[in-house]
Amino acid sequence: MSALPDTSTVRAFLDERHVALAGEVARFAAERVAPLPAPAGDPGAREQARWLLALLGEEGWLGYAVPEAWGGHWPEPDLRACCLIREALAAASPLADAVFALQCLGSMPITLAGSEAQRSRWLPAVARGQAMAAFAMTEPEAGSDVSSMATVAVRTPGEKDGYVLDGQKTFISNAGIADFHLVFAATDREARSRGLSCFLVEAGTPGLSFLGPQVLSSPHPLGEIGFAGCRVPEESLVGPEGEGFKLGMRTLDRLRPTVAAAACGMAARALAEATAHARQRRQFGKTLAEFQIVQEKLAVMATDLAAARLLVYRAAWEGDTGSSGENRVSLAAAMAKAFATEAAQRIVDSALQILGGRGVLAENPVERLYRSVRALRIYEGTTEIQHLIIARHLLRDVKETGTPA
Repeated sequence: MSALPDTSTVRAFLDERHVALAGEVARFAAERVAPLPAPAGDPGAREQARWLLALLGEEGWLGYAVPEAWGGHWPEPDLRACCLIREALAAASPLADAVFALQCLGSMPITLAGSEAQRSRWLPAVARGQAMAAFAMTEPEAGSDVSSMATVAVRTPGEKDGYVLDGQKTFISNAGIADFHLVFAATDREARSRGLSCFLVEAGTPGLSFLGPQVLSSPHPLGEIGFAGCRVPEESLVGPEGEGFKLGMRTLDRLRPTVAAAACGMAARALAEATAHARQRRQFGKTLAEFQIVQEKLAVMATDLAAARLLVYRAAWEGDTGSSGENRVSLAAAMAKAFATEAAQRIVDSALQILGGRGVLAENPVERLYRSVRALRIYEGTTEIQHLIIARHLLRDVKETGTPA
């Protein structure tokens, strides 16, 4: 069942090209992605992820993740376009959405701060689906607290100028199958967040190893990678030394609305499945849709979804236009991510309740959504972290202007 994006709800934040794009990607997702069987376990997820990467590249969808100058479709990566694509893909296949998302996440630091050589080497390959990206920030003891990162990069002056990386990264999407990694490491341990730097580390670099998979409840190529005397050249540094924390936060701020859009896609699919079931399933002599308690559930689900979409596309519009400054973009992104992911969890749960026993059958799409949607409230900043970001902005605005944002 297709869950076409309702662009009328968010039309005020879209251009004509976005409206056209929404229809095109929805058709692609329904025809080419939704019929795919669910991957079998971690090996199946890894194999299907590589296949999906090639498909998304061949069909041109990854071209929306990079600027036109390096193989993209539009002059700059467009958050509203990425949101529309993620919403459609997530409704059809959470794994397809994850593949697209990681191409955006892994290439964004290169787009924002990479050298001309880095952009020329990797961005066209990202757009064609010929290079799979990984974003390596999280560590066993550094999740939300990025400043406590233990992976270090020690400069090695002399004939072999560059850095030696040592440490471990965990909960890394595409670990073990990525072609390149954006790795965040401490170049000055004493400076904490001001001492972090970002490095582009190609797969196969001596000292970089895949430590093993981490199996999620929903198929997803997740795992741990390690660095032991991993020597990288000076040219692997992305942006200035010591600016890695700022670069990482800018990347996450820009892409958080797309996480929220994926949540909307999953929620829309769940709502569509629940509505169809309610209209067909009969109990006590009438359809479920005729019971007021079911009508109330559907009404709350639809309202939550509409509100989430408005927050998502407002945040994406803020990011694309840059008309209100980075602080406002960060605030809007946090609001969208927090509300949309929490709302999607409620919507999917309500959908499963309406479907009853059928909703927990392994072959049911709502069951797959139920397992997939939960992670959205955690990665790229938990809901609680988003609330802290929102509160920080509100309190600062009150202090500076006397009125909340």
